[in-house]
Amino acid sequence: MDNTRTQDAFSQLSQEKILKIMNMVKNKEVSIEGALHLAQKEAYTDKDSQDLLTGSLFNYSIYKYKHYRWQKRILQIDFNTKTIFNIEKGIIKKQFPFSQVKSCEDSERRRFSIVFHGRQDYELEAVSLDDKRKIMYLLSRVMQSNSYKRLGEPCLGRAAECDVVHEGVLDLQQNTFMSTEWVKYFVQLREGELTLYCIGLGGESKNACPAMNAIHLSSGNVSVSKENECGTFSVQTKGHNYLFRIPFTVQNNRTEDVSKLQNEWVSLIERYCQLCRSGSLSQEESQGDTSSEADYENVTVALNEQKEEALGFGVSTATTNLNRPSSSQTEPAKGDVAPASASTPVPTSKAEVPPAPPALSQSCSPSPLAKRTKAFHWDVVPCDKIQKSMWGSCDLGKKKIDTSRLCEQFQIQDVAVFSGNEPSVNQHIMLDRKVAHNFSIFLKSFRIKPSELKEKLYIIHEESGGLTDEQITALRRYMLTPKDAEKYQTFRGCPSELHIVDQFMLEMCKIPHLGQRLDLLLAIRELPVSMGDLEPLINQKIQASKQLHSSQKFIAVLEYILAIGNHLNENAGKEKAKGFRLSSLTKLSLLRGKERTFTLLHALVEQISLHEPDLVKFSQELTEFEAVPDASMKGLSAEVDVLKKELENVTQCRRLIKPRATKATPQESQFCRELKDLIQKYEGDLSQLSKRCEEMKKLYSSVLVKFGEPQDLDSQELFGWISSFIREFRKACAEVMQ
Repeated sequence: MDNTRTQDAFSQLSQEKILKIMNMVKNKEVSIEGALHLAQKEAYTDKDSQDLLTGSLFNYSIYKYKHYRWQKRILQIDFNTKTIFNIEKGIIKKQFPFSQVKSCEDSERRRFSIVFHGRQDYELEAVSLDDKRKIMYLLSRVMQSNSYKRLGEPCLGRAAECDVVHEGVLDLQQNTFMSTEWVKYFVQLREGELTLYCIGLGGESKNACPAMNAIHLSSGNVSVSKENECGTFSVQTKGHNYLFRIPFTVQNNRTEDVSKLQNEWVSLIERYCQLCRSGSLSQEESQGDTSSEADYENVTVALNEQKEEALGFGVSTATTNLNRPSSSQTEPAKGDVAPASASTPVPTSKAEVPPAPPALSQSCSPSPLAKRTKAFHWDVVPCDKIQKSMWGSCDLGKKKIDTSRLCEQFQIQDVAVFSGNEPSVNQHIMLDRKVAHNFSIFLKSFRIKPSELKEKLYIIHEESGGLTDEQITALRRYMLTPKDAEKYQTFRGCPSELHIVDQFMLEMCKIPHLGQRLDLLLAIRELPVSMGDLEPLINQKIQASKQLHSSQKFIAVLEYILAIGNHLNENAGKEKAKGFRLSSLTKLSLLRGKERTFTLLHALVEQISLHEPDLVKFSQELTEFEAVPDASMKGLSAEVDVLKKELENVTQCRRLIKPRATKATPQESQFCRELKDLIQKYEGDLSQLSKRCEEMKKLYSSVLVKFGEPQDLDSQELFGWISSFIREFRKACAEVMQ
């Protein structure tokens, strides 16, 4: 074990926590390596408490799954307005009050889901495990505050992180395609949350952040039950089943001791589940049952993948089912599931997938001499519709086609041309079968040999022969879990005898800091594009604020509105106003006169035309409001904040992967020089962009002050009101002048 890591981890802990961990080692509850991981966990938790509790606005770059692809977004968690924002290129796409957040479901690797009341779940992927850990921590704070409100408890003055009610070491069952094993976890029970931290994995990366998984009890749909086997109990959530076991230790070496601990865990978890369930029951009934579009997509995708596997991957459905392990404690999975890493336990999904169709019969199979082509997946017209449609009279014999040209364009290339012999149908794969299948599909379009992968990572730009953005993103998704990496690191055979999937995974294991290298390449390419997209949007907001602040004609129009409104209100028996919110501009067209087509907006146009005709063209001073972009200053500020974090991560990655001068190859030296130059350039560009962003916020703040608007009013609303007023004013002018 690294003495430096040990000293760094334990030096940040209190004497009480150090003593607790030492006693756990003494009682043989954890190994020495597990104690180090536990110390790192405690250190990271303390750091989270200091960093994340002092702030109130947090921005994270994430990927959102939508329409069968991952889209880059910003997830903003605002504790000032108690709102979660989904931002894309400065545009606030969605916003959710904290009260709508029901739970947060952890998933494999960097993925997680936010479950809302009354709407579809958000399936997200963080850009790093550290970001995922922080987001999950912040979401747990959101759900804890929701729990307090439902239970009628005051939130003010309460610690943001609840006290630990119960804690201890438990074994958690991990199911993979090939085996079932028990992995040791340190488990803590808090109000509304059960936190799991893996301490039983020896192959974890030394540079990786300790990863935690949380089971949120605040969702109200969590239950706990004892199992038949001695010392075991299960926790069921919306989509997962967690099977725990009380381990035998020096102190707990009798069946009676184990049963006592089992009862303690079950009774305490059940108590807090009931509290959360009773608090959320009324809210659940009002929301009603909603089906998630993601569930349907998962079923459809799984069915299609089963078809592809039966036809193209060389593994029959029958073979897959025979090799699937069964569990006496849990119901067998109905569909394939991505592997769960030991640091992120993800039990089998409950979604049912229809069985895959049987493999094609011999008569339907292409001739061995024929060239295979890509399939065109069209939607077929039903047989009962053919006769009455134009398809019934089609004579395909009259249509001549150049089949050789078609084969030339759409022939399927042999994915294994560089790997030697084609792998046999029953060739053993070290990786989980589901992940291996998906990765092999990716490799069909990945024309790079395993031995060439490391060389490609030293090429920054795609046009210089580097990886494409899509390839980098895909490789990031197929990064090995520490548990899988351990399998490949212990492999001592001949790599050429492995399946092509295993060959690539083995090569990926040999590349130091692969995840950071991929993150660096992707970030260094996205940074200039993102800055280029943001610059014109920020400049437009600056110009809009300047025009609004200096427009005298717009002020005069507002004075007319105030005078007209006060006259009407005075005659209606109401007090006069000294000013009005600009949101009132949208209400002028709603107040109708004696004639239904005549509104207060028409009256404003008449008064201005009669007394100051020049004001009719006030919009000429507000040209930036002709077509105001949807981007908001809140969203643009979040984008700039995330870019700063990404550039900081790039700088840290550069320090991490920078080789020693004496050992650096010419290619590595060239890569580091180019990277250093790019970082310096981007730091300068981002500094200028940040100054423009600060100027934008300062100008907008003065606009809010000038018009008496609250400082937390977002520009998307304010500029939207003015833009809408200008369009309706012009329309009213045209109608009055007729």
